[in-house]
Amino acid sequence: MTAAPAAVTLSQNPLLESVKVGHWQLAHRIVYAPLTRQRAIDNVPQPAAATYYAQRATKGGLMISEATVVSAEGRGYAHTPGIWSKEQVEAWKPIIKAVHDKGAVFLCQLWHTGRASHPAFQEGGKDPVAPSAIAIPDAKVFLPDGSQAPYTKPRALDISEIPARVDAFRQGARNALDAGFDGVEIHSANGYLLDNFLKASCNQRTDKYGGTIENRARFTLEVVDAVVKEVGDSQKVGIRFSPFYVLGAEDPHKNAVFTYVVEELNSRNLAYVHMIEPRKRGSEKEGSPSALFDYTQRDQNLSIFRIAYTGTFMVAGGHDRESGIQSLKTDRADLIVYGRHFLANPDFVKRIELNAPLNQYDRTTFYSQDQEKGYTDYPYLEE
Repeated sequence: MTAAPAAVTLSQNPLLESVKVGHWQLAHRIVYAPLTRQRAIDNVPQPAAATYYAQRATKGGLMISEATVVSAEGRGYAHTPGIWSKEQVEAWKPIIKAVHDKGAVFLCQLWHTGRASHPAFQEGGKDPVAPSAIAIPDAKVFLPDGSQAPYTKPRALDISEIPARVDAFRQGARNALDAGFDGVEIHSANGYLLDNFLKASCNQRTDKYGGTIENRARFTLEVVDAVVKEVGDSQKVGIRFSPFYVLGAEDPHKNAVFTYVVEELNSRNLAYVHMIEPRKRGSEKEGSPSALFDYTQRDQNLSIFRIAYTGTFMVAGGHDRESGIQSLKTDRADLIVYGRHFLANPDFVKRIELNAPLNQYDRTTFYSQDQEKGYTDYPYLEE
């Protein structure tokens, strides 16, 4: 009979140390990542989501919701949740309550996909919007009927239209608070609208939202300021960035771009900055489409941004238990954001504490409308 793995002490495992993020005193440094699951039928969260999130909630833990669309225009994937309608707000309420009943802190990630969309998702078959009329290269989008098609060329936003997109994030933040979320995370990563403005490969504007780093960062900072003003407390607002190549969005001067942005955020006193590391060695063997990530950047890291940002710094990047521990011990981050492993192990925090074996995730069930399989049926350790 094999003995159960021994629990580790806090000195051995900094993942289990308490930390303050914003107003919240967290019990550990393991964060549940924002993970698109496509279980929100017609953009309305379903009751099974209450079970799904509650299974993974822990007392004093921090959870970030799956990317949640701030407007109908912001859609780019089928059956992703929204936060723009009263029906959506009401549907979120029992989900949030289930998480709060477990003692966890729950933030809503506010999202607009920008050019990572298709006319099939847009009202009236309109073109998606972006800073410039540049299509995502060498990649395909899954359409609402399940078929695939190349990404189309988006429509460049007129400068007069940009305030309305800022306001969509502001209203999304208000709706999230009305639903009961503790705060919000602004999605400024992964080749979506805010990331499109930040990176030169998809922003060729010549007005005050393009050209210089300061101009390209303007839209993101306007969104931050509008959301903070609406929330009324900067310590209830976080933001996510992906400095490296994702979905055709890249910048040859990424260190300068994101150093400028995080230095601007220092004075805004947010709850945290959340950054995505370049994909680690071996990720490409797990089925990630090669067009989404540039694996030649995987030996780079976020150290320059960690130094530039003076507040709480969270990182995501395919971490396991040991790499998370090492990142904390070497002061590369304050918290570690876990996705696929946490998805497949509802008691992930307990398994980290015990150094117990993990369930293997099933990539084929990541995205579907099944309200149980690959969603709420992953077994607990005692099972």
